Amino acid sequence: MTTNSESNVANSELSVALAQIAPVWLNKAATIEKVLSTIAQAADNGAHLVTFGETLLPGYPFWVERTGGAVFESTKQKLIHAHYLRQAISIESGDLVSICRLAEQKSIAVIIGTAERAGDRGGHSIYCSLVYITAQGEITHVHRKLMPTYEERLTWSPGDGNGLRVQPLGKFTVGALNCWENWMPLPRASLYAQGEDLHVAIWPGGLHNTKDITRFIAKEGRSYVVSVSSLMRPMDFPKDTPYLDEILMDAPEFLANGGSCVAAPTGEWVLEPQVGEEKIYYTTLDHNLVLQERHNFDPVGHYSRPDVTQLNVNRERQSTTVFKD
Repeated sequence: MTTNSESNVANSELSVALAQIAPVWLNKAATIEKVLSTIAQAADNGAHLVTFGETLLPGYPFWVERTGGAVFESTKQKLIHAHYLRQAISIESGDLVSICRLAEQKSIAVIIGTAERAGDRGGHSIYCSLVYITAQGEITHVHRKLMPTYEERLTWSPGDGNGLRVQPLGKFTVGALNCWENWMPLPRASLYAQGEDLHVAIWPGGLHNTKDITRFIAKEGRSYVVSVSSLMRPMDFPKDTPYLDEILMDAPEFLANGGSCVAAPTGEWVLEPQVGEEKIYYTTLDHNLVLQERHNFDPVGHYSRPDVTQLNVNRERQSTTVFKD
């Protein structure tokens, strides 16, 4: 029996859904329900892959820059951090089981950004984690953001190289990175070296993030690049959010305005950046264009000099303790 993820392999095409949606901010259960509805809709519309924004589940830490997040020993910051921890995703505890089951039922691959409460690091720190779920409902890897950006470092912990991996999907080889680590040349190169030809960049939202780098990575890697962003408006903050009035004081119309887009291996737009609308965007990618554009440039193939420059990548999952029983 042919699955949805395999149905278009013969003609080298892959249908991708970009879920530019808002979370029910810092409400894990409600956001999961919204994610499930989105996955089902994307699959029913023929998508083989659906992608979501950075830490969509259960939300990006917008409070940090709006409530004096750098104040040391702040009771306010401790209370919000505790709230974030309670709503963060624990993969070990089964928080993603319903999403995995639906991915299997609908035969659709899923890339989703999570604020992960990592059990293998004690369970009380949060990592900005990108989770890849196959069309068979299996979590193949969890990539923890290597370096949180600026104020993010006040709430997220640095990740490791364990998730610098790619996955086959139809004719494509899919890799993904979180937000500003897409600007890091060496992690990009580690994915190129594994045959990546469909790069997924997930963002908290913002045209300023996606409008330049999406096309740049496409031209550098001669690959398709899908940038998917979340949306965040004042209306998306639940009324019981701690310190909500302060977080939303003088808030703009959008704290994250989207900017989801797709670039071809030529660097040209397949889908120009989409701003301000909560919507699932669909695009069809043709792998033949990857093959054509690798004719004159292949960053880890014929246009490389491994005898001159090489990259060493440590993919061990880091931990503070090694137990021997």
